[in-house]
Amino acid sequence: MSKDQGLMFPDALMREIKSRFHYVDHDIEGRERLFFDNAGGSFRLKSATEAFARIDALPDCPERIHSLALFLQKVQATGTDDIRTILNANGGSVYAALTASGAMFDMVRAVTENISGTNMVTSILEHPSSFDAMSMYAERTGKELRVANSNPVTGGIDVDEIVGLVGQETCVLSVMYASNISGAKIDIEAIVQRARTIKPDLYILVDAVQHAPHGLIDLQKTPVDGINIATYKFFGSRGSGLAWLSDRAAALPHHKLAGSKKDYWDLGSSAPAQFAVVTEIVNYICWIGGQFTQSSDRRELFVCGMDRIERHERALLARMLNGSEGATGLRSLPGVKVFLDYEDLTKRDLILAIGFDHLGHTDAVREYERRGVIVYERVASSLYSKRMLDSFDLDGAIRISPLHCNSAADIDRFLQITLEITREISEAASS
Repeated sequence: MSKDQGLMFPDALMREIKSRFHYVDHDIEGRERLFFDNAGGSFRLKSATEAFARIDALPDCPERIHSLALFLQKVQATGTDDIRTILNANGGSVYAALTASGAMFDMVRAVTENISGTNMVTSILEHPSSFDAMSMYAERTGKELRVANSNPVTGGIDVDEIVGLVGQETCVLSVMYASNISGAKIDIEAIVQRARTIKPDLYILVDAVQHAPHGLIDLQKTPVDGINIATYKFFGSRGSGLAWLSDRAAALPHHKLAGSKKDYWDLGSSAPAQFAVVTEIVNYICWIGGQFTQSSDRRELFVCGMDRIERHERALLARMLNGSEGATGLRSLPGVKVFLDYEDLTKRDLILAIGFDHLGHTDAVREYERRGVIVYERVASSLYSKRMLDSFDLDGAIRISPLHCNSAADIDRFLQITLEITREISEAASS
């Protein structure tokens, strides 16, 4: 078992963190609730929703010369810089789309339609936005789609498995940062280094939507050609997908207005409010970092903040699995199965897949809701789940995804509710 079991935030800081988010402990009607479906979205920062409302309320077009238009231009420029802060990206182009899925389709299209090669490489665990984009453009361009299999022990993709599919005729490699089923982190740094050893000019795209709120991204260590994130899974708002493209990827032919720069990807008027949201997200994470370091450098503060978020979430994950003095962990609860349970928690984001003996996944989700807990079923009938679940030989799972603004007490309450469900199942079976 990994010795690194994480480290919780101090109690006073935990209370302050909770206070900065909407609806952590109660729903919109004031009912007590545990929202453990952050892999499908995320808790919203109060400062982010306030910034969005304030900026979006302005009628001004940023493509003007008056003072408020110039203010909106500054908001967007600051948000663009903060996207680079999140990614540790230099140069390249930032692309704001309606969704992260749309941005991924656009990036895949630009590479596959303009870069020579006979094959494309991806993994079986990809989100449909990347897997289906790769499949569609492989078919349109007559290229072979090579798909790396999953590892049912780690719940992820082995480096050897995916790199072994890369060759001199590979035009693009697309891989996600972490599984949204198992939480397994993929070793992007090793994949990039080894794939580029095989083909130095290989184009590499990364789906970081799931991973970005949970761990650090550093494009100086993982120099890819395109990467996407989504603020709605990162304490922000829906309606925006953000991507960064390398200089060479940004210059590929793509949909654009004829008069815009060659590397410009946005179409139509910008939405400065979405960039204001990004800045508030980075401000918040830097605030956490500032509790533990005296640095005044924004990226260093961000790195420290994300490190503390990751350590706190690892401690929450360890507590869910192993329990505490007051609550039995999922690994020890009779009638509960923890799927894809890999012991090294440093290789996990805060996502768990579980199941109950004698209770279907959808029924279990309803049982949790009856007790004030929101979780989500991933089932083989869903277009968002089937391919991944089949690769693990699972018909479904209950996905549990808290966030760093949850506390140890929240985890213990969830475990106690899970114990109640197992007892009710057992009583029903014996009656």
